[in-house]
Amino acid sequence: MTILEQTKKLLSLWEQPDYRYRQILHAVFRERVSKFRDMTALPKGLRQSLEEELGEGVLTLRPVGESRSGQADKLLFELEDGGRVEAVRLHYKKGWESFCISSQCGCSFGCKFCATGAMGRKRDLTAWEIVDQLLYFYLRGCRLDSVSFMGMGEPLANPHVFEALRLLTAPELFGLSQRRITISTVGVPLGIRRLTLEFPQVNLAYSLHAPCSELREKLMPVEKRWPMEQIFPLLNAHIRRTNRRVFLAYILLKNRNDSPAHAQKLVRLLRGNLRELPLYHVDLIPYNKASHAGELFVPPEPQQVREFLRVLRQGGVSCSARTQFGTDISAACGQLCAERKAN
Repeated sequence: MTILEQTKKLLSLWEQPDYRYRQILHAVFRERVSKFRDMTALPKGLRQSLEEELGEGVLTLRPVGESRSGQADKLLFELEDGGRVEAVRLHYKKGWESFCISSQCGCSFGCKFCATGAMGRKRDLTAWEIVDQLLYFYLRGCRLDSVSFMGMGEPLANPHVFEALRLLTAPELFGLSQRRITISTVGVPLGIRRLTLEFPQVNLAYSLHAPCSELREKLMPVEKRWPMEQIFPLLNAHIRRTNRRVFLAYILLKNRNDSPAHAQKLVRLLRGNLRELPLYHVDLIPYNKASHAGELFVPPEPQQVREFLRVLRQGGVSCSARTQFGTDISAACGQLCAERKAN
């Protein structure tokens, strides 16, 4: 239970009026006040009682490691039970600030190229543990221009993510637009359906990473459980219902999935969905090398990225190559946590 949750419970136990909690939320989310003693709208005695019971501030996650590189800052947080998760802040020259947050401590899906997958799954994060990652940055004056669930874990395998989305979009809290939030998934059918119905304006990104089931299964064991032939109809239904673009994340791995032949297969795959094709966008991601992978997976050559893009565009597929930040600080999911655990 996070501190804000405990605060609400204590106020009820102490028979405080409902507006006291609203005053605390206003202090935190409008005035960016993190310490109880500085919430001057509250009576002094109440501030002291809250501090005695809960400590000096509202943050639950404890930062235990930080790496910085140019436009990327990566934070390692420790949970109350000793588990560790990561969040990344990307700050662009034009002032835009984007945040990548975790939804689970570890991950059970075991994608071969992912450092988090090599750790295994410890547990789901609660809704407040998820949003506390953003609260940490917010209380330090950061602008939450966009948020992506692309950190540790599979978001749609954690039912608490939907409550986290409600907290992030609640006007009295963060007040984020759904369109500023992106959920990335390896393909969890029930979660995709629920997102389509409950949060139709949230951006959906499908972790594809291969143009055919055979190759995807070698890279991502989840293909056996939820094959792409089962997922694409759900993505098509999402597009038809929401009229929103679906992003297809495709990590480029040298000599694994980065050849022109792979690009041509991907074109054929997507052109099998002609009606929805205009609203599919392939997001090419040159691999950010993880220490656990050794020489098994390495980034592609720049020429391979350009050629892959050329083939996709020639085939009428919307696509772009992602700008890489933080390669020198292991900014791919799971890397900082894994490295510090080993040291």
